[in-house]
Amino acid sequence: MNHFRFAGPSGLAVTAAIVLAAGGAGTAAGTGDAAGAEPAGAGPKSLLEAALEGPLADVREVVFATRRAYDDPHWYANIGYYCDDERRKAYHGNGKPDASALWRLELRSGRASKLLDAGGGTVRDPQVDYDAEKVLFSWRKAGSDPFHLYEVRLDGAGLRQITSDEYDDYEPTYLPDGDIAFVSTRCRRWVNCWMTQVGILYRSDPDGGNVRPISANTEHDNTPWPMLDGRLLYTRWEYVDRSQVEFHHLWVMNPDGTGQTVFYGNQHPHIVMIDAKPIPGSNKIVASFSPGHGANEHGGHATIVSPETGPDDRGAARRLHGGRLTRDPYPLSEDCFLLAREDEVLLMDGAGKAQVLHTHRDPDGAKAGAHEPRPVQRRPRERVIPERRREGKATGTMVLTDAYNGRNLPGVRRGEIVKLLVLESLPKPVNFSGGPDLTSWLGTFTLERVLGTVPVEEDGSACFEVPAGRQVFFVALDENDLSVKRMQSFTCVMPGETLSCGGCHEHRTLAPEARHRGTLQALRRRPSRIEPFEGFPDVLDFHRDVQPILDARCVKCHGFERRDGRVLLEGDLGAEWSLSYYSLFAHRQVADGRNGLGNQPPRTIGSSASPLLKKVDGSHHDVRVSPREWRTLWLWIESGAPYAGTYAALRNEAAQRREHGAAARILGAAGDVLVRRCRGCHAPGSERAIPCSAERRWQQDRSKIGRPTAVHERIVLEDDPLARFGAPILLNLSRPHLSPIVLGPLAREAGGFGSCGEVFRDRNDPDCRRLVAAIQAAKEQVDVEPRYATPGFRPNAQYVRELKRYGALPASFDPAHDPLDVFRTDQDYWRLLATPPEVSF
Repeated sequence: MNHFRFAGPSGLAVTAAIVLAAGGAGTAAGTGDAAGAEPAGAGPKSLLEAALEGPLADVREVVFATRRAYDDPHWYANIGYYCDDERRKAYHGNGKPDASALWRLELRSGRASKLLDAGGGTVRDPQVDYDAEKVLFSWRKAGSDPFHLYEVRLDGAGLRQITSDEYDDYEPTYLPDGDIAFVSTRCRRWVNCWMTQVGILYRSDPDGGNVRPISANTEHDNTPWPMLDGRLLYTRWEYVDRSQVEFHHLWVMNPDGTGQTVFYGNQHPHIVMIDAKPIPGSNKIVASFSPGHGANEHGGHATIVSPETGPDDRGAARRLHGGRLTRDPYPLSEDCFLLAREDEVLLMDGAGKAQVLHTHRDPDGAKAGAHEPRPVQRRPRERVIPERRREGKATGTMVLTDAYNGRNLPGVRRGEIVKLLVLESLPKPVNFSGGPDLTSWLGTFTLERVLGTVPVEEDGSACFEVPAGRQVFFVALDENDLSVKRMQSFTCVMPGETLSCGGCHEHRTLAPEARHRGTLQALRRRPSRIEPFEGFPDVLDFHRDVQPILDARCVKCHGFERRDGRVLLEGDLGAEWSLSYYSLFAHRQVADGRNGLGNQPPRTIGSSASPLLKKVDGSHHDVRVSPREWRTLWLWIESGAPYAGTYAALRNEAAQRREHGAAARILGAAGDVLVRRCRGCHAPGSERAIPCSAERRWQQDRSKIGRPTAVHERIVLEDDPLARFGAPILLNLSRPHLSPIVLGPLAREAGGFGSCGEVFRDRNDPDCRRLVAAIQAAKEQVDVEPRYATPGFRPNAQYVRELKRYGALPASFDPAHDPLDVFRTDQDYWRLLATPPEVSF
């Protein structure tokens, strides 16, 4: 790599000039004047020289940002603070000064000069306006938390702040009518599987007024950018009843939030498609395809996507390059792209050949990466799409053309679907882990509100109102209210919008089949209103709603005394959930999304696939529940079968350490008992043990092999048997003497299960007493603060902090003394997020 140094006035960066990334000799950015550059016309033209005669002919400069990397590995965790400790920041250096600035790179001389110094804060996401006179960007000033939107002229004058408030505003883009679209944490929610805040899409006037949301995701929507037809192209991350790390793909919407639909990739897992932009002169786009669950700073491979063959054609995506990850691709044509890579600004052609335009070095020697290169170039405004939403209206309308039109619907006959169940995925006001914690056992990551049902006509059509600005999804039901097909994605309508779809996971490249002459049956009447389930909770809680039914109908045969079928349905608490909750899933009595892939076959999720409902209809030992009890069980299953029906149950890091440490404390006090009395039968490879490889497969891909049946009868005792994965089912932290790890080896005559023979003949066995005493000591340490579903439970300080911040709790609320109904408080929080806020559906 040949470097060329340019002298310049104070403030000019010492830069590396143009270098062929493919390994060829370096050439100067200019026309031959720089030291060491070859004379013009000697040899083939460099990429830059060719581009300056083509797509870059009218471009003198490129604007780019520099900043230091943030520490979190996730692509989105670069704003705000961490939920457990607001003093711990997600942005660079946990709040330490950043070496960040906006720069202007002169293409013909190679000189880079500062446009704006962030003063120890951080700047990001520059966007040059249509007239190439101003730059819109996001700036977090030193000593403050939030990013706000700013604008500055390209000569450095006229700096003005556009947005303010306590929330982060970032990734802005100009809209052709003069407004601004951007990402913001004003949505007041947290990542469902991490400890940082969520940003979704907003829109404002040019001066930052009239801010309103244009998306409703419970997870991130990112990097909006206008397409040539006027719609916004953006990244949507979602996982409704499917894997939290697989689906982050490209969507489009009108700039007012209407018409949200997939652009590319929603059927294909294991990639983050982000920073997408339209390629001038074509209908193609370029995006960064970041591998797996995404890389820090959106690092990926620049990839061109052609939309002609539809959003599901893997062959429509063509990677521009391999090797090291790049970021922030900006297209000038199908054969010319600006990108950033580490501390470099690159130029790349359509074959993936790259040339380094600039290697950033701050004058003070600070190391900072290069980001978001944008050409200073006048460009035409995109088409202006007229506003279609009606502000102040609480609902929109959904039109379904044909519920039987779709992929993966084998065996579903016409006339079988008679209703749609309408559900809403609910945002989280806090979160503390990468899993669902007490919301579920690796099933749903969010609580799912039951809104009610709407009819489906004989021709498969439906037309109904849904609450506006909310994340809703559907389950097709048969005449017995059993699930036929689950959506495993979501949709959203804006106020007053009418949105239509062709079917259930229908092929997006095909028009609806013209099966009927004339108007759809559902359009011959007014839109249906959702019929709620009056008298039932809309958000279910296992302890409050389901356990009483199990106590009344099931525990007689499935309690500690009998445990028929080795199924235990007592509500005692284990190390995570209750023993009954764990047992229902371990014995496959409930079928949820299993954190797997989407578009599962019919009748594999929900009520029709859950044996529990069949066991209470009178066919299982004459157990017959009342109609109200059946409906409660049905509502619980169809709403994702949650454990805790409130986000107040989510455990902060201290509570997780305390409860996860129960197994370690027991091992420390009585681990030798397990080694001497149990390991002989439960060692790896024994007939009572799950082979290690099978255990790992279950942990890594539960979606394929399901939860193991009666797992607590076949336990592997390795060096750390309880902490490994047995603590949730082996320990009873309500009544330690009834822990399965005690009852299994205890003789039947002594009140045990006897499933291990008579390892302990009676409870006076010294080892049995030691084991019970160790579990009792662990319980006492866990109960330092009352656990969820126990008397005296109080939500953690972070939940109270955020609910005060959002206005769902008064600032004067005293968590130590004031009464608190956590279910009602959650509802108050969700009500604040409604569109419009004062209207509830």
